[in-house]
Amino acid sequence: MRIEELDIPGTFLITPEQLPDQRGAFYESLRCDRLESATGVPFQPRQINYSVSKRHTLRGIHSVTIPPGQAKYVTCVRGALRDIVVDLRIGSPTFGRHRVNELDAGSARAVYIPEGVGHAFLALTDDMCVGYAVSSTYVPGTQIDIDPLDPDLALPWNCPQEPLMSVKDATAQSLAQALADGILPKYQER
Repeated sequence: MRIEELDIPGTFLITPEQLPDQRGAFYESLRCDRLESATGVPFQPRQINYSVSKRHTLRGIHSVTIPPGQAKYVTCVRGALRDIVVDLRIGSPTFGRHRVNELDAGSARAVYIPEGVGHAFLALTDDMCVGYAVSSTYVPGTQIDIDPLDPDLALPWNCPQEPLMSVKDATAQSLAQALADGILPKYQER
């Protein structure tokens, strides 16, 4: 598998080596030893989640306060999505910047998202399914939700219609408001 650091510190794109034959293909989706070697941070999944969405569904921007913190390993297991990570860490050299990755079941690519970095995605196909291996279990009251349509972030969703969003995401605060409220995590170099 190829693991490359993206332009947001601590965020990585993982591309598995697929072994195809007449039956289909085999690949290792997650190797914690290789991920830890590349990131310099231990990653031990504590919970695995799946999200199934209709085309044009927009979910996020989501993160978790530190503590408890939550790193994510995100991959598309059916369909395709536009995945965007946003650096929410105060003091990071890339605070407020984003990175776009296209993930689809055929490529089997994944994104590793460190603690303090926000995550959102747009479903590009119907019945799209994304899987998350996360480093901590769900703790009520620790979620950070940022408006994925925040005009100051100007994320390139390129959605051809009004996206389908939950009430929680549609009413989430802006990055500026989250900063003013003091809920964003501080950046710590690895």
